[in-house]
Amino acid sequence: MSTEEIISSGKLELYVTGSLPAKEAAEIAEAVRKDPVLQKEVEAIETSLIQLAGSVSPGVASTIWSRILNSIRPVRTMEERDTRSVNWAAISGWAAAVLAVGGIFWLLNTNKDLHDEIELTTTENSDLQEQLTETETRLAGSEEILNILRSKDYETILLPGNRDVAPEAFAKVYFDKTNKVAYIDSRGLPEATTTKVYQAWSLKLDPLTPTSMGLLDQANEVEEGIYKFENVPDPDAFGITLEPAGGSESPTLTQLYTLGTVSP
Repeated sequence: MSTEEIISSGKLELYVTGSLPAKEAAEIAEAVRKDPVLQKEVEAIETSLIQLAGSVSPGVASTIWSRILNSIRPVRTMEERDTRSVNWAAISGWAAAVLAVGGIFWLLNTNKDLHDEIELTTTENSDLQEQLTETETRLAGSEEILNILRSKDYETILLPGNRDVAPEAFAKVYFDKTNKVAYIDSRGLPEATTTKVYQAWSLKLDPLTPTSMGLLDQANEVEEGIYKFENVPDPDAFGITLEPAGGSESPTLTQLYTLGTVSP
């Protein structure tokens, strides 16, 4: 497969999360080793997953991090790697291991703190419960996003930028045709002004028939920069336009920022 085909297939996300069969994982690892574009894409995915995991758990004590880092010294960091050969599988595995160990230590420390602070006042208990509820809500959203990256039910559609409007812009759509659910990762779009809002469209191309999916706003946001849309009509393509605040009944084609077609 070409570089673009590998990226749009969603296999890089499955590779990073360890969900590919061994043979496919080896093929992707070899392709990543040879292709700087794929290497950057893998780094971006790993960074997103690490930030996602970090957003739902407190930091780990420095002494604990020291023990973890000392145990993995044989694996060089990304900055120190030999440019002739990079073991992406090892790096991905250690990243997952560090996150898992960090989560375990956080749970153990949290449990100890709860025992040590058993005599908290009613007000403090109430505050703690609110924090716990907020953390559980964020964790549920993060797990949902990770399940999408792993699931074969979702097709990954890359939406490149419009050369005449925003050539550097891009977005990704994760689309479940069966359940008509789409997630849009908008982190490749320029920030909209306070008087404008991005609007997502499901498009039939012959004849051109746009249907609004909704706005990329707080009401549809499930994680920072990631939006969920339901009851999405079966499209030939997805597009994102920049519209006046509140959205528009039809897309402003002169403000079409990204467009990507769905595979048959």
